[in-house]
Order: sequence, then C-alpha cells, then structure tokens
Amino acid sequence: MRRGYAFSGSWTVDAPLLRVHEVLVDLEHYPEWWPQVLAVATLGADDARVLCRSRLPYTLDVVLHALHREAPRLEVRISGDLDGVARWRLTDLGRRTRLDFVQEVTVGGWLAAISPVVRPLLRWNHARMMAGCVDGLRERVAV
Repeated sequence: MRRGYAFSGSWTVDAPLLRVHEVLVDLEHYPEWWPQVLAVATLGADDARVLCRSRLPYTLDVVLHALHREAPRLEVRISGDLDGVARWRLTDLGRRTRLDFVQEVTVGGWLAAISPVVRPLLRWNHARMMAGCVDGLRERVAV
C-alpha cells in the first residue's frame, strides 16, 4: 500500500540566481545550513543518501538521484522512505532569486498505514522542514 503527497511552495531570497544554485546543488553541505537535514553521504556523481528529520519523531532515509542540475531547473528522483521527485525552478530577479518548489512522492509501510488519519500532521511536518530550508538558505546565500 502506498499513499501520495504533493507539496509546493514559492519563496524569494536576497541573492543572485547563481549563488542560490551553487548552494542548492552542493548536497554534502546541506547539514551546515538546513537544520532538518541530519546527514548526507555521497554515493556517486549523481547520487546521495540523505537522513532528515523535521518536528515529528521519525527520521526519513532517502536516496536522491540527480536528474537535472543546470540552472534554472534542479530535479532529483527520490527513493527509500519516500518515492517520487522533487524540483526547484529558480527565477532570476536581479539581486534576488525566486524559488518555486514542487515535490510529488508516495510513502509506504507504517507511514502509508497511518496516513489517512495523520495527513494534516504530516503536511505540517513537511512545512516545518521547508521553513528550515528557506531560513537556512537565506542565511547561507547572504552576500
């Protein structure tokens, strides 16, 4: 049994597109600026294992496979505790950058089993994860 989730959001950061892109493609350093990313292990040129934990007491273990890394589009395939894709679209606003994020995933196992009851809580947890991303990214790219 699998349950699907789709998440999206748009944010603006005070940094040029190339700086934002540079930080987003550097997965190994995510734990330095994204509090919910606990660890990243490079598995090859296009692959990394990522452990992340937001506010709820469970850690997600996922493998990211880069599908597209060139600005303005970043895209990864996600496998493991989540299966699906995540995409960033970066828009150059001069000294600022707009980030549009879309993630479409399915969950299995115990998360799928409890999903009908706790879906709003899981969506809230993801929102906290992305708030940590945006806040950390804004600090990391500050020029």
